Amino acid sequence: MNAFGDLSMKSDEVLRVELEEFRRQHRDLDEAIAALEEKGASDPLTVKRLKQQKLRLKDIIALIEDRLYPDIIA
Repeated sequence: MNAFGDLSMKSDEVLRVELEEFRRQHRDLDEAIAALEEKGASDPLTVKRLKQQKLRLKDIIALIEDRLYPDIIA
């Protein structure tokens, strides 16, 4: 996921598709983390890694949203 460096090179349509994919991955990770924590027998390191991955996705999502929907102060 090298979305940080090449956002300016992508069209808005490509970014919208990627945004939806990253959002889906973020939701999937959230569900996986919840399922592991619910079982109670999960490996804490695995949960930590999944949470870190989820945070990276959140950062990428925020960058894409900022590019697609810039704040315009009226």
